[in-house]
Amino acid sequence: MSSGAWTPAAFAIDGDRVWRELDELARFSAVPAPAVTRIVFSNVDRRARDYVKALFREEFLDIREDAVGNTFARWAGTDITLPAVASGSHIDAIPNAGRFDGTIGVLGAIEAVRALRRSGFRPRKSIEVILFTSEEPTRFGVGCLGSRLMSSGLDPDTVDGLKDRDGRTLADARAGAGFTGALSSVALGADAYAAFVELHIEQGPILEARGLDIGIVTAIAAPASLRVHIEGEGGHAGAVLMPERRDAFLAGAEVALAVEAAALGTGSIDTVGTVGVCEVFPGAINSVPSRTTLGVDVRDIDGGRRDAALAAIRRASADIAARRRVSIVIETITADAPCQCSPAVIEAVTAAATARGVGAVPLISRAYHDSLFMSRVAPTGMIFIPCRCGVSHRPDEYASPEAIKRGVVVLAHTLAALAA
Repeated sequence: MSSGAWTPAAFAIDGDRVWRELDELARFSAVPAPAVTRIVFSNVDRRARDYVKALFREEFLDIREDAVGNTFARWAGTDITLPAVASGSHIDAIPNAGRFDGTIGVLGAIEAVRALRRSGFRPRKSIEVILFTSEEPTRFGVGCLGSRLMSSGLDPDTVDGLKDRDGRTLADARAGAGFTGALSSVALGADAYAAFVELHIEQGPILEARGLDIGIVTAIAAPASLRVHIEGEGGHAGAVLMPERRDAFLAGAEVALAVEAAALGTGSIDTVGTVGVCEVFPGAINSVPSRTTLGVDVRDIDGGRRDAALAAIRRASADIAARRRVSIVIETITADAPCQCSPAVIEAVTAAATARGVGAVPLISRAYHDSLFMSRVAPTGMIFIPCRCGVSHRPDEYASPEAIKRGVVVLAHTLAALAA
């Protein structure tokens, strides 16, 4: 069947197979089920990658890997001179996570390709499935590492020197996983893809609450990450009197409250601030903390409003440092611009949902994804499916087989339309 003869009813999704593959992929974990921990370049991550690559090979897709481990599986179109249409996501997982975040976007894209191939459809543009490296920042402190490098969003020389908590560099870790070569080679050209579409769980409660099947993402929030270094003066918990203390942790606690106040102070529901890391030294119950490090995450779909919250945090931190007689140094790790999704991709997803008879609604993604960085090199969109109670990054993260199947149906329809 040629792309011109393709109709919405011409393919069928094997939802049972996708569910089985999700279950199998979840077995590659450093912790017992139902939790999933899969840190980039760990043994379980490498085994999970091998599993996904085996699925690629079953479909006779052309596979390549770049220097950071981004993996590409291409179904060649009838006109290989045209830029490809791509879909995909990640399979790494933060500690004690669930089994649906990211993985649906990879396994769902594979099934979308399988379904279209089974139907006899031939795309004019090639269709490529991408497995991105290290969407989660767990190991090296930078989220969407693979897609950032693909979109020239990071300095390759600096990135190779990033260290994990054990002091191992990214250069060493990727080489140990079999990924060598210069990171500068990861960057894509401006015309690498005609479009990119990512299938993902919503990681929020809106679709479930409204009884809708599909979220059509129109924008992705702008994230910023800070590392706050606080230096005070330690001492014996019984000997250092309260008026004389320069407690680094208490100063950090005030900074954490300042993050909350800055987010609330914008007056917008779209501004969020989180302090998800707090490291206290020396970490003894009978010792006044001399050093504290905080990890801060601030997001908004409006970059200017996000930056105003960051400025408020810096002003509050300067006041806290002076009042508590400590040193506070704020290091900006990332500060990315927001993404407006491509109207053409939004239109294609909308048409697919309508054609398949599923309820859909425009949504904003307040979590960021590899799509944020792919939008710098290709017209980009996202398809959300509901997840139970909006829960994610927890072992009880859950999307139903029916919701997953509907998402893959819409994805396959969208890819076919964009590739035809």
